Amino acid sequence: MIENKVAYITGGTKGVGYGIAKILLENGISVVFSGRKKEDVEKVEKELKQYSTNVLGLISDVKNLNNESNAVKSIIEKFGRLDFVIANAGLGIFKPVDELSSEEWNEMIETNLTGVFHTLKASVEELKKTEGYYITISSLAGANFFENGAGYNASKFGVVGFTQAAMIDLRKYNIKSTVIMPGSVATHFNGNVPSEKDAWKIQPEDMGSLVLDILKMNPRVLPSKIEFRATKPKS
Repeated sequence: MIENKVAYITGGTKGVGYGIAKILLENGISVVFSGRKKEDVEKVEKELKQYSTNVLGLISDVKNLNNESNAVKSIIEKFGRLDFVIANAGLGIFKPVDELSSEEWNEMIETNLTGVFHTLKASVEELKKTEGYYITISSLAGANFFENGAGYNASKFGVVGFTQAAMIDLRKYNIKSTVIMPGSVATHFNGNVPSEKDAWKIQPEDMGSLVLDILKMNPRVLPSKIEFRATKPKS
């Protein structure tokens, strides 16, 4: 049973995070989401309340461990428990490695990789109490390198390795851990504006449905790594 459980989603103000929040709320799970900008968090909290009133938006930057620790404290104050954590926050900067600045490198590594560690570090003691689930959102770029992707590839390869090692460390507490590696998703990522041309891509709600399916699986099974692709490549 997943009803009346509580989920925390980082990077929940748009795209994949928003899609996951919507689907979980529609299926009886209370959702707390975070974002870096107050105006975005407030706007999305109002929008998500059309699916359920059991939603809370928080301001948190995953690069900052104190931010994430405070977010978890707020979740416990509001809902009294934390069952599912979806570490989704991320960004991409795509340049040849010789043109990539150290600031751009650090921004990606600290958000995409260190951020998932901060989110787990802040929430793991609560997940031990509920024998919860920790899910990270990597990318097919976490297994396939490409031109202009050195920094992004490094961060997403790291997320895959981190999550799978964490899975081994945490299963003695009956905490499950899964990394999802989606292909092309119809979001605003990297300046894209979703439109009809993106109909062939994975949709944010598809990501939400996948997360829901994972959470509903029998406790005896653990899909530790999932590659999630569109069935039809762009023509």
